[in-house]
Amino acid sequence: MGIVLKTYDLSKRYKQTKAVDKANMTVSEGDIYGFVGENGSGKTTIIRLITGLIFADGGSFELFGVKNTDPEIVNVRRKLGAIVEAPSIYPNMTASENIKLQCELLGLSFDEQRISDALKTVGLDDKALGNKKAGDFSLGMRQRLGIAMALVGSPKFIILDEPMNGLDPAGIVEVRELILKLNREDGITFLISSHILTELALVANKYGIISKGRVIKEITAQELHEQFGKFTVIKTENKDALIDLLKERFPKNSATLDGEDVKISGNIDLNALFAEMLKADIKIENVNCIETTFEHYYLSVVGGKK
Repeated sequence: MGIVLKTYDLSKRYKQTKAVDKANMTVSEGDIYGFVGENGSGKTTIIRLITGLIFADGGSFELFGVKNTDPEIVNVRRKLGAIVEAPSIYPNMTASENIKLQCELLGLSFDEQRISDALKTVGLDDKALGNKKAGDFSLGMRQRLGIAMALVGSPKFIILDEPMNGLDPAGIVEVRELILKLNREDGITFLISSHILTELALVANKYGIISKGRVIKEITAQELHEQFGKFTVIKTENKDALIDLLKERFPKNSATLDGEDVKISGNIDLNALFAEMLKADIKIENVNCIETTFEHYYLSVVGGKK
């Protein structure tokens, strides 16, 4: 699987503020990469750097294997579609007119079929819309129109900056299902920035967590999900003996060392476990039952509340 985007100590400063500080991230072909961070963490600045809207003060990046300082990067960016902050839609124009203008700006040939196909892909019916102006669209419809405009260049990589922001529940579902469809059926790679963790968890297969301009953690969805759920944490001097006991008597519950503790995943019959530990002469110093979520994990990584 090839690498679509890779950054190397990418940096951007505005006066005395480090908006992006030596950021390193990797987006592979076929990923839906959830770019997670608080407002002002540097997500949009990195997106602007990648799309060429601004230039870096330090570091570099590669897009489809081409370095950002290579003149060929101009042509490579034709494989990229992006919505930065909000779709660039003219409210006094129809959906078809907006797409036609986008084709002209990109230097693409266009016809009624191309426009109709783009709208159909995002679930907008050209005939049903008629002469309705984009300014009269719902926010969800405008987001989908923005994605249609990003699709006219047949991109291999789409960047969406806070696509769920401000949408009602129905609009969120529409955009989420569209992203999954384009990824699964057309093989389009996505980079989606958001601070809505629960929504990203429904689409992303990899995450980059950014805080204060630095990408402080990259983790796959599988690795992240292993951090979720219910856990029983037991402190004992006989850690190895407890893990062996769990493997033998409670094989459905995975057990790992977590510092000085033994961390047991899932629901477990504590009465039965304690009885077995008593038989094996494994002394309990402390027991703690916890339940973790994406939010808990995120806060622990960025140094927020535990």
